Amino acid sequence: MEPLSHRGLPRLSWIDTLYSNFSYGADDYDAEGHEEQKGPPEGSETMPYIDESPTMSPQLSARSQGGGDGISPTPPEGLAPGVEAGKGLEMRKLVLSGFLASEEIYINQLEALLLPMKPLKATATTSQPVLTIQQIETIFYKIQDIYEIHKEFYDNLCPKVQQWDSQVTMGHLFQKLASQLGVYKAFVDNYKVALETAEKCSQSNNQFQKISEELKVKGPKDSKDSHTSVTMEALLYKPIDRVTRSTLVLHDLLKHTPVDHPDYPLLQDALRISQNFLSSINEDIDPRRTAVTTPKGETRQLVKDGFLVEMSESSRKLRHVFLFTDVLLCAKLKKTSAGKHQQYDCKWYIPLADLVFPSPEESEASPHVHPFPDHELEDMKMKISALKSEIQKEKANKGQSRAIERLKKKMFENEFLLLLNSPTIPFRIHNRNGKSYLFLLSSDYERSEWREAIQKLQKKDLQAFVLSSVELQVLTGSCFKLRTVHNIPVTSNKDDDESPGLYGFLHVIVHSAKGFKQSANLYCTLEVDSFGYFVSKAKTRVFRDTTEPKWDEEFEIELEGSQSLRILCYEKCYDKTKVNKDNNEIVDKIMGKGQIQLDPQTVETKNWHTDVIEMNGIKVEFSMKFTSRDMSLKRTPSKKQTGVFGVKISVVTKRERSKVPYIVRQCVEEVEKRGIEEVGIYRISGVATDIQALKAVFDANNKDILLMLSDMDINAIAGTLKLYFRELPEPLLTDRLYPAFMEGIALSDPAAKENCMMHLLRSLPDPNLITFLFLLEHLKRVAEKEPINKMSLHNLATVFGPTLLRPSEVESKAHLTSAADIWSHDVMAQVQVLLYYLQHPPISFAELKRNTLYFSTDV
Repeated sequence: MEPLSHRGLPRLSWIDTLYSNFSYGADDYDAEGHEEQKGPPEGSETMPYIDESPTMSPQLSARSQGGGDGISPTPPEGLAPGVEAGKGLEMRKLVLSGFLASEEIYINQLEALLLPMKPLKATATTSQPVLTIQQIETIFYKIQDIYEIHKEFYDNLCPKVQQWDSQVTMGHLFQKLASQLGVYKAFVDNYKVALETAEKCSQSNNQFQKISEELKVKGPKDSKDSHTSVTMEALLYKPIDRVTRSTLVLHDLLKHTPVDHPDYPLLQDALRISQNFLSSINEDIDPRRTAVTTPKGETRQLVKDGFLVEMSESSRKLRHVFLFTDVLLCAKLKKTSAGKHQQYDCKWYIPLADLVFPSPEESEASPHVHPFPDHELEDMKMKISALKSEIQKEKANKGQSRAIERLKKKMFENEFLLLLNSPTIPFRIHNRNGKSYLFLLSSDYERSEWREAIQKLQKKDLQAFVLSSVELQVLTGSCFKLRTVHNIPVTSNKDDDESPGLYGFLHVIVHSAKGFKQSANLYCTLEVDSFGYFVSKAKTRVFRDTTEPKWDEEFEIELEGSQSLRILCYEKCYDKTKVNKDNNEIVDKIMGKGQIQLDPQTVETKNWHTDVIEMNGIKVEFSMKFTSRDMSLKRTPSKKQTGVFGVKISVVTKRERSKVPYIVRQCVEEVEKRGIEEVGIYRISGVATDIQALKAVFDANNKDILLMLSDMDINAIAGTLKLYFRELPEPLLTDRLYPAFMEGIALSDPAAKENCMMHLLRSLPDPNLITFLFLLEHLKRVAEKEPINKMSLHNLATVFGPTLLRPSEVESKAHLTSAADIWSHDVMAQVQVLLYYLQHPPISFAELKRNTLYFSTDV
């Protein structure tokens, strides 16, 4: 296995810092609140791994004042261009001061480790020894020597930094420190045995266990904390971490030391020795650190890992799940405190030989999973969006980094809660010898990925086994270094220079599929990501009894910061007995699935871009093109005033001699007749060609409208209704009143808000108001069927809010800053306005008009 520093490393973001000091989110996924002390430190896998890279350690990147930014692999030649000697020497002092402070902490840690050694040695020769002399020497091997080397180094360096002047030299001190690295080599070679001995002694001796679990480390001189408690295991890892730190400081010192300074050649020599030492240690360790073996003597490898939400004791817990060649391990990252290394805690494991997936009809009914209320999820999204905008503003105004970090932490908390509470798709696994476990996923795609990966491994000749506590510790210890997924998948993990995703409309045509071995009833679904998880957005019709389905169906999907499109191909199951007890839905079989990145360069062209996704031997052909948010904001009036799309609502109702446009009444009637129980009605996109056909028929006022409506897919009818409102030359709630709606919804006093929001409705022209109230009652009836159609008032407000309120092009120019910004502020407020009216007791037109006299607030 290649040393970590030679691989392409993910950049450490502020989130890694959170890993080391955030007590609620990433450290302790469960939010269980109590810290567990046991278990090996991060380094205690088969062998420790000394990291040569400057950016790998969260502790280094987050806390080191002298940590190297942009460190070069070879010493820089003299001072960087444009750096004056005086400034360089000042930087030297800053680097050294930071290093000196961390050296003091390190010496205190070594002292704490040595403290119990003398009393333990004293009892070793008595009739009741806690440990034998042999055990003491193994556990504390070379600690005394390392302590003396660093104490001497610190005592010599400290006065030089305190009485600083430009003539100070200290290269010889670093050179001497580097020349004594042989002691570290001996320590590293013994490290694994030291840990194992300490572990065995802890298990067999309560007295030693108490000592090793709480060693007292003195705080720095100017610190308020007199001491902190740290485990022996965590302290034994400190020397391994220290060599890397010293090497980083040498890099930084060289960077700020003039070439003609007497220290320069000495520091260069010290760096060369340190780097050679690190390389030799890694070469030595490398073959051994991957040798985690299976019961059959084969090398156990990590195949897949990721964050999943587990239902445990009726509550949701975020877990990091690791799939190895022969075992599935469910872990959580332990909460860590200062002086401790991150480590995973194993919650449970199942050897793959014992793992089975219960079929829907076999699985016992699980305790009912209460979905998190939609309005609370929407609130979280709103908070995340608002915080995101605040962060952008702070950055634009060159705000304080502390304020930005605070906002980011707040955003992370909300994203973490959203990630924990949004998934609803059950994924159950069962141990042949007893217990079942239930995960909740946000998409069928993930469920299928995990199931396929496990089933592929199960094709091999696997044996059942039980891991001993030491084997389990070694395996859990290896998780930290082996993991491939470092961050919880939320939007704040993305670096600032990464694409923020696309905002607008993605037009996708699903053409056809090939590669099926036998005839089946086939359909596809489309998913896009939003707020860190995937949402199903469209579904083709079922093509019956075929091996080569040709759908040729076009969909228009709204994107909210999306970066990926997924296509899933299913075989439709009509067997009513195959009902999943977890969610009472018939399980259709996934035949294939694929994902593509939505690259703005590729997608943002006016032409269609055709592509093929290959999935398990099946090829699905599709085309797509993208319209950005600012383009989709345009409400273009129709040139043909005889139709209904793009024509003012007052013109249409006057022509029809109706109170509510015919198109609105017919679509609503059809949805209530046969679509009110359709899962995702109004959210799932209808086929674009069907919608365009309906649009043409309504525009021509064709007498075949009713016949066509009764034959048409219900999602296309729902899509036609949405398109009608979106294409109005001005929004249903009017451009004139838009700013007032935005201000009204932001009022905090309930009475003032009620007064304002009702007054605004009365201010609408009659055709607009009557149509709005008609639609409002319809959407409330749809939401009554939420247990079946999964569309709550919040879901419906999210779909219709922007459609009914989004200003026309002239108006929107005043609001437009960036696509993401307008999405986060305006769109969320538009959703809130509609939600306000949806949650309001019934509003009648006559009652509203009668109350005009009582309310005369100016808009």
